[in-house]
Amino acid sequence: MPCFFAPLLPIDFCYNWPMSVRGIIFDIKRFSIHDGPGIRTTVFLKGCPLRCAWCHNPESQRRRPQVMLRPSRCIQCAECIDHCPQDAIHWNSDGPRTDRRLCIECGTCIPFCAADAREMVGREVRANDLLAELARDLPFFDESGGGVTFSGGEPLWQPDFLHELLQGCRVQEMHTAVDTCGAVSWGAIEAIRPFTDLFLYDIKMMDEDRHRAATGVGNRPILANLRRLSELGHAVQLRLAIIPGMNDDEANLRATAEFAASLPQIEGLSILPYHSTARDKYGRLGLNYPLDELRPPDEAQMAAIADLLRSYGLTVLAGDPRAAEEEP
Repeated sequence: MPCFFAPLLPIDFCYNWPMSVRGIIFDIKRFSIHDGPGIRTTVFLKGCPLRCAWCHNPESQRRRPQVMLRPSRCIQCAECIDHCPQDAIHWNSDGPRTDRRLCIECGTCIPFCAADAREMVGREVRANDLLAELARDLPFFDESGGGVTFSGGEPLWQPDFLHELLQGCRVQEMHTAVDTCGAVSWGAIEAIRPFTDLFLYDIKMMDEDRHRAATGVGNRPILANLRRLSELGHAVQLRLAIIPGMNDDEANLRATAEFAASLPQIEGLSILPYHSTARDKYGRLGLNYPLDELRPPDEAQMAAIADLLRSYGLTVLAGDPRAAEEEP
């Protein structure tokens, strides 16, 4: 039985537990103040069932590690060309060019790039090793009332890994938050619920067809899971990214407000303005940015949206203006 089921065992023993679950993360952001109460450390897990048109972490969508390019750093040494086992990198007038159709993202080229123009996004870690790293931030959590937030991607897309991390945090009395899109089975949520202090729950749009067109999946299970969490009295904070032309129309905003107001218990609704700071990341992954012409909502628009939502009796929280498109 893993040591997290035996909280009286020494923590050092837990960190050395040989059966620790492995998972894939792509970033750890410390001193975060917009991912739950207090000063927090946010861990970003790879993998997501949604393909939102406005996704601010495109490197989070696939569960496996990916090669990200930074052409501006390239010194045109051609080492990557010489060491690519797939012959996927060729020289053109601008220097090395990677054919994404041939690249299997093995990462063989990366150690030979002296300028760090190539990097592997995503690394495999054992849960107990990550917990040991998170434990170093305990003094900041204790002083600020903060803790650890697991985000992504969709952290519940790696359920066993997340489950062990949350159990380990509970052993060390760390406050935990899970940032989720809710597009998972109820069983996955129920398994982590005893070890999760706060759910940061994304709510995107209310119409089923529009939701499917924008994200690739329907929203019925998402809304059903949200209502069930609320009915159980769990701490849930809603998050709504405002995407101009996609979910900021009055009909959707009122439908969202009505649904949120009908929930038995929520701890407020954060509205997050769309930003396009992730545009460069799409290019570095060889992807086209789907909303290239879209511009963020201005302060007046955000204020009007907040007023509309408050008219339904909701507590509207001002989100980080970068949070909807924050680059980890």
